[in-house]
Amino acid sequence: MRRQRIGRVISNSMMKTVVVVEERLVEAPLYHKRQRRRTKYYAHDEAGQARVGDVVRIEEARPLSKLKRWRLLEIMRRAEG
Repeated sequence: MRRQRIGRVISNSMMKTVVVVEERLVEAPLYHKRQRRRTKYYAHDEAGQARVGDVVRIEEARPLSKLKRWRLLEIMRRAEG
């Protein structure tokens, strides 16, 4: 089973590539305050259909380029507007 992530598209200016950001809340070990953490993933979008603001599901893939290690599976929710 390959790892999957859900995130929001923050850039689609490259050809066949989107940048997806995953936000999560982690608890600080000492004071137990919840902090927001972000991770950016470069994902392959063969059809070029994802737009900025879309919520997408991506899946781990073989290395496709220097930074690209994920593949776009589906667009779960379109951006409004």
